[in-house]
Amino acid sequence: MASHATHLWRLLKWGRTLARHGALMGIERDPLTPPPVRRLVRLARFGARIPAQPRYAEAFQAIGPAAIKLGQTLATRPDLVGEEAAHDLLRLQDALPPVPFPAIRAQIQSALGRPIEALFARFDEEPVGAASIAQVHRAVTTDGRDVAVKVQRPGVADQFARDIQTYEWAAAHLEKLGGEVARQRPRLVIANFKRWTVRELDLRREAASSSELAEAMAAEPGYTVPAIDWDRTSGRVMTMEWVDGVKISDRDAIIAAGHDPRVLAERLVNTFLHQAIAEGFFHADMHQGNLFVTPDGRIAALDFGIMGRIDRRARLWLAEILYGLITGNYRRVAEIHFEAQYVPAHHNVAEFATALRAVGEPMRGKPVRELSVGQMLDGLFAITRDFDMQTQPHLLLLQKTMVMVEGVATMLDPDINLWETSAPYVKGWLRDELGPEAKVADALIENWRTLQRLPDLIRRIEDRYPAPGGAPAPPPLPEVKLMEWKGGWVLRYGAVAIVAAAAGAAAMQLLG
Repeated sequence: MASHATHLWRLLKWGRTLARHGALMGIERDPLTPPPVRRLVRLARFGARIPAQPRYAEAFQAIGPAAIKLGQTLATRPDLVGEEAAHDLLRLQDALPPVPFPAIRAQIQSALGRPIEALFARFDEEPVGAASIAQVHRAVTTDGRDVAVKVQRPGVADQFARDIQTYEWAAAHLEKLGGEVARQRPRLVIANFKRWTVRELDLRREAASSSELAEAMAAEPGYTVPAIDWDRTSGRVMTMEWVDGVKISDRDAIIAAGHDPRVLAERLVNTFLHQAIAEGFFHADMHQGNLFVTPDGRIAALDFGIMGRIDRRARLWLAEILYGLITGNYRRVAEIHFEAQYVPAHHNVAEFATALRAVGEPMRGKPVRELSVGQMLDGLFAITRDFDMQTQPHLLLLQKTMVMVEGVATMLDPDINLWETSAPYVKGWLRDELGPEAKVADALIENWRTLQRLPDLIRRIEDRYPAPGGAPAPPPLPEVKLMEWKGGWVLRYGAVAIVAAAAGAAAMQLLG
């Protein structure tokens, strides 16, 4: 475990990098920033040439791979970092210099236990892409199949472990401040980031996620997931079917290939809704670099290191919330928030419904180029403070992915109205899930399961019947040793400023 001095030194270096990119301007300008903190932020940027506009994404790229992944996580939290910073952080595409091929060759042979020549008839030494955790090479297997080989960067797991320790340390000290900072739950933000990153560092988990999503989406027309070559996959190497196609960001090439961007935009929105609402298992890294259009017009998805899951009850709440916003039924949307215990019971449902109306009404009937889901989320985040809503970790990835899908869809079709596009799907799914047939089937299944559990339920009724409703419990948080002074916990302004300057583990509006 690193010492307090080690954590502070790392944060100081990262803070200096952020300052050079203008990413600490928000702290300095915020009237709520304590004067000593503001002075130390000025010290961090002393002598540096500060750009007129903050370059948040470039700052995180300059710090390193773990910071890139953390920046992608913070892009899901405009309530923490501000809308401007969150939008800029969405540009993080993991573009890094590739690892030299001799190290990649050694990694493949160590991970798969065989010489590279015994596995591949051809292996391109130049990668087609290099990201923070891994890089991808094109190859041909010994049985003649074109494949993409994803290889983890040597040493990246150890580097991530070191940096995440410091993020946890910083978040724990910030949470001790209480008040608004504690409500934003910075330690939970880092815990979720750590859990997602650990999954990404095991390429077998990514391969399994790819396989599971392919099964779930098999009946969805116009959407494809590359098949996994399990014989050439391990924890540090993943081999999958090669996908030929045009990047979904290249609108001109898509049109030249004879595809309709409007159709593709609608398909992207509805395939995302199918994953999130119907399956409860969705691709949570749907940026433009991970989506292609195949020659036959299908959308091909890649990179399944980050996946989201939502249980059935939360999916019903989500679908009802979306449909309520689409139709203007703000009272029902408010009631769902109280049923889910997202809003504490001491607040007034009618007042919350009015606050939701202020967010939802400007959105209805307008194309995304005028008003966006991102703006809606920003409005929702703004009212969370007034109604004491805590962060819901199971919705963080969903929020991020909604913003990504919106960005790609509007790039394809600037006139798309996401509400109108999604309304038929959401309405149909709710009809199927909440209709009389579904209720009867659910009751039969639940009653049968209850009978099967009856002996154990009698013995342990308190454990087996927790209070109904409520959001999923957050994951356990690691123990973090706080700085002490004369036997008690103390957080002096200097330590707070250095932690804030890192902005990597921040859980307050540091960048906004």
